[in-house]
Amino acid sequence: MMAAPVGAGAAAPHIPVLLGPLLKVVAPVTGTWVDGTFGAGGYSRGLLEAGAARVIGIDRDPLAFQMALPWAGGYGDRLRLVQGNFADLDTLAGEPVDGVALDLGVSSMQLDRAERGFSFLRDGPLDMRMSQEGPSAADLVNGAGEAALADILYHYGEERASRRIARAIVAARKVAPIVTTLQLAGIVEGCLPRPKPGQSHPATRSFQAIRIAVNAEFESLVDGLEAAERALKPGGALAVVTFHSLEDRIVKRFLQLRSGREANANRYAPEKPSTAAQFTLLTRSAVGADAEELALNPRARSAWLRAARRTEAPAGRVDRTALGLPVIDLKGRA
Repeated sequence: MMAAPVGAGAAAPHIPVLLGPLLKVVAPVTGTWVDGTFGAGGYSRGLLEAGAARVIGIDRDPLAFQMALPWAGGYGDRLRLVQGNFADLDTLAGEPVDGVALDLGVSSMQLDRAERGFSFLRDGPLDMRMSQEGPSAADLVNGAGEAALADILYHYGEERASRRIARAIVAARKVAPIVTTLQLAGIVEGCLPRPKPGQSHPATRSFQAIRIAVNAEFESLVDGLEAAERALKPGGALAVVTFHSLEDRIVKRFLQLRSGREANANRYAPEKPSTAAQFTLLTRSAVGADAEELALNPRARSAWLRAARRTEAPAGRVDRTALGLPVIDLKGRA
């Protein structure tokens, strides 16, 4: 983590993943940057210390800005904080920018607070709302149809036992509403074998899937990538850090499409008409953490970085179906 300026206060409560590789890939860091997932401020600090003239930090969680109060003022007008969803980052920034950084991992400040309802290891209300507004995880778990729940668990969590777990959830909520994290975790655990040493908690995939659905994370990700395309000046850099294969797949396909590298699925099919590329790739494949970072921060083991540089081609919209986004009917079968 980059050091805070004198008088900036206490250090951020977590280590920003892949910050070093990100700064290296997008170098030189100059001008105005958007940190679209401000969180604990690690990326914003790193960008400012690396040479950014200003950083616009965006987060939909108001807690992020409360926790930044002790140190954010040390950067003066070089750091501007804006509450909102990075899906609207071009509007929230209000100006063309030289770079956009997105760290899609759940913040430790959210996981560590039982009252936020993100963790299956701590008992708390089944919430999971990053913005603390709108329908909660409890609303989803108690209101969605069985088929919809199964689809969410399968498509968003890659949970093979999705149908079994969905069936158990529906059966349990008929007895009593599912309102706490440990209630839900217990239901999921009852559907799966006991984990072997070194394996993740049985509820990991299910909690991931429900969190993604509650916060419409995949939709926000695509909207945010398009917003970054609109906000970036020609030559500006986009860097995205993902934490699971579903996110990485969306980012990879988006950058392939927007850099003109989409491959024909059928070699006998007519070639698709070439269009002006909106990005040139800075990373041919995803960049992971090296041994030194993994030793300091085990959380980095599942992180991947992809980056690209904006061209002068006009911004546009990407075909959602080409990104492989699942379509889920939240009503489903009751």
